[in-house]
Amino acid sequence: MRIAVIGATGNVGTALLTRLQGAARDRESIQRSGYDTSEDTGGISLTAIARTLPDTGEAPYDGIDWHAIDIGTDEGRDALTRALDGVDAVVHLAWAIQPNRDEAFMHRTNVTGTANVLAAAGTAGVRHVVCASSVGAYSPSGKETRRDESWPTGGIGTSHYSRHKAEQERLLDSFEAEYPEIPVARLRPGLIFQGGAGSEIGRYFLGPLVPKIVLGGIPLPLLPIPRAFVFQAVHADDVADAYWRVVARRASGAFNIAAEPELTPERVADLLGARRVTGFPVRVLRWIVGLSWGLGVQRTDPGWIDMASQCPVMDTSRARSVLGWEARHSSREAMAEVLSGLRGGWGRSASPKLYPRSAA
Repeated sequence: MRIAVIGATGNVGTALLTRLQGAARDRESIQRSGYDTSEDTGGISLTAIARTLPDTGEAPYDGIDWHAIDIGTDEGRDALTRALDGVDAVVHLAWAIQPNRDEAFMHRTNVTGTANVLAAAGTAGVRHVVCASSVGAYSPSGKETRRDESWPTGGIGTSHYSRHKAEQERLLDSFEAEYPEIPVARLRPGLIFQGGAGSEIGRYFLGPLVPKIVLGGIPLPLLPIPRAFVFQAVHADDVADAYWRVVARRASGAFNIAAEPELTPERVADLLGARRVTGFPVRVLRWIVGLSWGLGVQRTDPGWIDMASQCPVMDTSRARSVLGWEARHSSREAMAEVLSGLRGGWGRSASPKLYPRSAA
């Protein structure tokens, strides 16, 4: 079985390569995951695609057929078609979050890039397409009721990330209609954390002017988090296991992926050693974030505030029943680990995405 991973050097891509290489070494693990080995005498082989290649002499990037491809270009689409020739399953993870002041650039990678991946998969005859969607693809919802995969994926219009995820969902719908013989799976995880992505997450969302040491290292006296900020998180290793289970079963459809418990304002304040300021309005926090983003103090645009307050809390029962998936790390453990990674600037020097802060 040949599996291709697109966007293989980032947070989830690195975790997935680790999971797939572990499965390739462990035939019994393959069978436990639901993969039928009766007609597969070659085991698992991996193709990996990224815009910039990692140091392939280090795990988990070693022993893999690598291709440097910019997926958002016409040339990239043609290169993808060649790279996906003979591939059984493709897992598309590539996504641009920065520079978030240049939406045209991000749209090229996120939406045009997805369209190119799907066109290449169809032309190359890939037998299974698996795509990284997100809780951010969902339309706004209150937090009182958990939403399953049938909740609309119209996105949140004031967030570029959410708009692009909603566009990606429509591309997947069109691909399913054009290639009904190819199973298509889309995973919709919550926030994905691991300690080794701490430096990358700090660069993407905080920037060089925000002191990372305060994130759980020095107790904060007060933390203004609106009541609507209830969200879900999951460890990157658990997301990687979900992707592997989807590939192993050749599963299709949408899967919500998140750990328990949901992260409430009180739980986040506790993790940061702070006392929550009650009654803090979303609009005030949005204004503060928008102003500081506009001044270049930090890198989180106000669309992320809108997602935090409007994205639904997901029901993950389908992943458990269809995939046999359970998160091994709680959401609190995943967030505590990434806070440590943020403070310490943790990363992987071999990855062009996850390099540690000391290497910046």
